[in-house]
Formats: sequence, C-alpha cells, structure tokens
Amino acid sequence: MSITTRAALLKGPYDIELVEKKLVCGEDEVIVKNNLIGICGSDKNFYRGLMPKKTAEFRKDPKFPFELGHESGGIIVEAGSRVTDYKVGDKVIAFGWNNNYADYFKTPTWQLQPVPEGLDMDIASLGEPVSCAMYSGLNCGVQLGDTVVVMGGGFAGQIIAQCAKKKGAHRVILVDVLDGKLELAKKLGTDITINLKKEKVKEIIDELTNGVGADVVVEAAGTQESFNMASDIIKHNGKFVFYSWVTQPVTLNISRWHDDGIEFINTCLVHHTWHHRYVWTPEALRPVQQGLIDIKSLITNEFKLADIKEGFKMADEDDTAIKIVFRP
Repeated sequence: MSITTRAALLKGPYDIELVEKKLVCGEDEVIVKNNLIGICGSDKNFYRGLMPKKTAEFRKDPKFPFELGHESGGIIVEAGSRVTDYKVGDKVIAFGWNNNYADYFKTPTWQLQPVPEGLDMDIASLGEPVSCAMYSGLNCGVQLGDTVVVMGGGFAGQIIAQCAKKKGAHRVILVDVLDGKLELAKKLGTDITINLKKEKVKEIIDELTNGVGADVVVEAAGTQESFNMASDIIKHNGKFVFYSWVTQPVTLNISRWHDDGIEFINTCLVHHTWHHRYVWTPEALRPVQQGLIDIKSLITNEFKLADIKEGFKMADEDDTAIKIVFRP
C-alpha cells in the first residue's frame, strides 16, 4: 500500500514549492496524517540559503534540493509489520526531519513522541518546539529571586520567559528589536522589556542589578550580536543558557567566559538522544497541559498548506509573525 501526498521541496534559496510524493511504509516505519505544521527558525534560515554544515546528529544532508520540515503532529494511518510501540489511530508528535510540510509524512517510530492524554492537537502538533522551549525554561538553572534575561522574543523566547517567571525569577527581562514582540511579552508576564535598537541593554541591566549583572541569560535570538550581548550582561559566575541553533560561523568575545567563570548550559532537548527526549518531553509539556503557559497566543498566522509560498514569504519578511502554521 502507498499514500500519495503533497510535500515541500526547497529547490534553492527562496524557491519552495509543493510536489507530489509517494510514501511506502517500511516494516519499521509509520505514516502520519498531519494536523498542523509549523515554521521553525531553522526552516527560515534554510529558506534564505543559510544551510548548516552536516553534523552527526543531523542525518539529512543539508544541501539543495532539500525536503523541508520537522514541526508537526497528527494521527498514524499506517504502521509497518515490525512496529510494536505504536498502532493505527495513535496521536503523535514529530521529532525528526521527515519532510513534514506535507499532508502525510513517513518516519521511523523513534522519531515520534506520544501525545499526552488530553493535550489539544494544535498544541501537540507544535509539541517539538513547545517541549524544546519548555525544557530550556525548566532546566536553565533559574532560582527563586534570580534576575533572568531572555535574548529574543520569538516563539521559544516567549515560552522560556513565561517559564522562568513561573519558576520564581524575581525579574524576567526580554530583549528584542520589535515592539510588537515586546508588547506581547508584557501581556504574557514579562516584567521588563528592552528594545535593542532603541535602548542600551547593558546600561539598563547594570542599573537594575547595581552593576552585578544578570544571574541567568538565555540566548534565543541566534545572532552574533545576541551572543556577545549575552556575554556582556551576565554576572560573574552567572549562567549562559544556549538555545539557538546558529547555522553560520560567528565571531565571539569569549574572554569573559574564561575570566569570569561563566557556567554554560545546553538546553537543546532534541540534540540529546531520543531516549532522553522520550522521558523528558512529557515533563516539559505538563505545565502547558495544566494551563500555566500560554501557547496559543504565540500562533500568530495560519495558512493552508497549498499556500506554502505565501507563508514562507511572510516568515522571511515579517518578523512580527511569531509562529506561522500550515493546515493541510
């Protein structure tokens, strides 16, 4: 049995289209009918031609033409003869690069995660970016009373900021260059927002902390400037939390990292092993299920899958769009 689907093919920079693709389920694979698909920041980089170097974890060769997509979720419609951990009808979250901008996608089962009972399927379909951001917020070392700075007010940054506040941070400060993102952060509970283009971040942090610096800084913007700004505003022995995937080489001032004993925390959930992810994801999603973290306010734009060109054009040109999704 085979299923024919529309699926995204990135032929080159800014050149994306849906093509017809036939899926044949292998004995260790399943085919999933998508409910919703999201655009990731890394997808935007790829769309712009900023392809990363191949790593051990990144199994698909990052070169054009590239079968794009990894953020999605849905229902299993076919399972291979050797599949024992899932069955037809199970609701699942995708955790792999399996050309997920599609009506259906095929995947080995270890690249899936069960949807927690009762979780809204639109949120579950964004379960990979949601749980990654939640994992970062839960494991970034925030202590009761800390001053926390989140660099970047995108989807992940907004979630991490909410999580840090719920964990007991005295002050959560979100830094971005767009007033719209900063206004949303305030609505979602951020104490202080700073527009990097209009205000002097280090001076403000120094004033708020009496020159000591922030206890925890989470880098969720993914730029050279953001990494270096984060290095400047952390206190002596403070915590530098890695979240962003920077696909191109950057120049960093790492002198402070050495001399001030900065502690580095890598919170990239999906880049641990899938065994870790399988255990950690339910805990990361639990506060979302409990209504402690607002996700739906971050879904700013929805397109039909057929309008994938328009969706990616918006992602490239409109930085106020926090999470753009496609519905098959």
